[in-house]
Amino acid sequence: MDDEQQRPEHGPLAGFTVGVTAARRADELGALLQRRGAAVLHAPAIRIVPLADDRELLAATKQLIDQAPDVVVATTAIGFRGWVEAADGWGLGDALLERLRAVELLARGPKVKGAVRAAGLTEEWSPASESMAEVLDRLLEQGVDGRRIAVQLHGEPLPGFVESLKAGGAEVVGVPVYRWLPPEDLGPVDRLLDAAVSRGVDAVTFTSAPAAASLLSRAEERGLLPELLAAFGHDVLPACVGPVTAVPLQGHGVDTVQPERFRLGPLVQLLCRELPGRARALPVAGHRLEIRGHAVLVDGELRTVPPAGMSLLRALSRRPGWVVPRAELLRALPGTGRDEHAVETAMARLRTSLGAPKLIQTVVKRGYRLALDPATDAKYTDG
Repeated sequence: MDDEQQRPEHGPLAGFTVGVTAARRADELGALLQRRGAAVLHAPAIRIVPLADDRELLAATKQLIDQAPDVVVATTAIGFRGWVEAADGWGLGDALLERLRAVELLARGPKVKGAVRAAGLTEEWSPASESMAEVLDRLLEQGVDGRRIAVQLHGEPLPGFVESLKAGGAEVVGVPVYRWLPPEDLGPVDRLLDAAVSRGVDAVTFTSAPAAASLLSRAEERGLLPELLAAFGHDVLPACVGPVTAVPLQGHGVDTVQPERFRLGPLVQLLCRELPGRARALPVAGHRLEIRGHAVLVDGELRTVPPAGMSLLRALSRRPGWVVPRAELLRALPGTGRDEHAVETAMARLRTSLGAPKLIQTVVKRGYRLALDPATDAKYTDG
C-alpha cells in the first residue's frame, strides 16, 4: 500500500504525444489532452477568416431578406452567431431576425439550437443525433420540390447534402459565414508533419475537414504525402471528431477512429482507450514493461526516456529475447553517427531511465537483448 501511495499518479495518455490541428478551440482540446497526461504538439492547419466584409455573405443575406426562403438550416453555433453579428454590423440584423422568425428554421444539434434561441428565435426542429444526414432525411421526406432552402455554411463540406436537395427539386441558397485558409505561419504544420513521418507523435487529432485537407495538401507540397499516409496506416493514429471531418483522409485510403458523439470530450476519451491499447507490453526480468511514445511504464510507474533510448528500446522490443547487434542498434539511433560507442552511451542512459538495469542484458561481443521472462520466451520467439 505504501508503494502505491508513493507511486506518482499519471493519466491514461502519459507517455504519448498527440498532434492537434485545430484552429478553433485548440486550447480547450490541448488542455483536455494534457490533463490526461499527453504531451501536445499544436499545429493549426487552417485559419478561420470571418466574412463580415465579404460581398458573398452580404449578398446572400440581402437576398434572403428580400426574397424569403421556405427553410433555413443552421449547421454550427459559431457560424450562426457570426452570421447574425455580421448582419448587425451591416445594419441588417433586425431585418434578418424578422425574416428568420417567419420561416421553418432547422438547427443541427443542441449547440446550434442554443445559438438560435440566444438570438431570440425558436427552431422548428433539431435532430438528437446532430447528424446532417438526419436533417436531409427529414427534408426529403417532407418533399423539397420547388422549395427554397437556405443552408448556413461553415467551411465544412456537406457531402451529398446540397446535391441531394437540388436533385429533389429544391433551390438551395448557400450562406457562407466563414472561410478557411492555410495558416499564415506554416512552421508548426511542418514540424507536425516531420514528427508524424518520423513517428515522433502517436496520434493526430482532426476537428474539421478543412484542417485534414490542409495537412494533406501541405504534405503533398513537401513531397511527404506517401510517408504521411504510411505513418497513418501503421504507427500514428488519425483521430477525427466525426465522419464529415474524416472525408479528406478517407479519400486517401486512411482509416480513422471517431467517437460516437462528435465532441471534443468523447474524442479525448477515445484516445484514452485507443493509445494505451496500442502500446507494446512485455514481461521482462520479472517486470511488466509497457512501451509508449516517449516514455515507458515499468510495473505501472511512468519513466521518461530520452529519444535515443526510446529508439533502442523499440529496436529491442521488435525481437524480445533475441540478441540485437550493436550495428543494428546504431542504425536505429537518431542521426547518422557511425561510432558504436554511441550505442553504449545511449544504452547506459536508457538503463538509468528505466530504473531497472537488468531489463536489458549485454551479450558480450554480440549486442543487447531484452531479458524476456523464460516462461514467455516461446510465445514471443517461436517462428
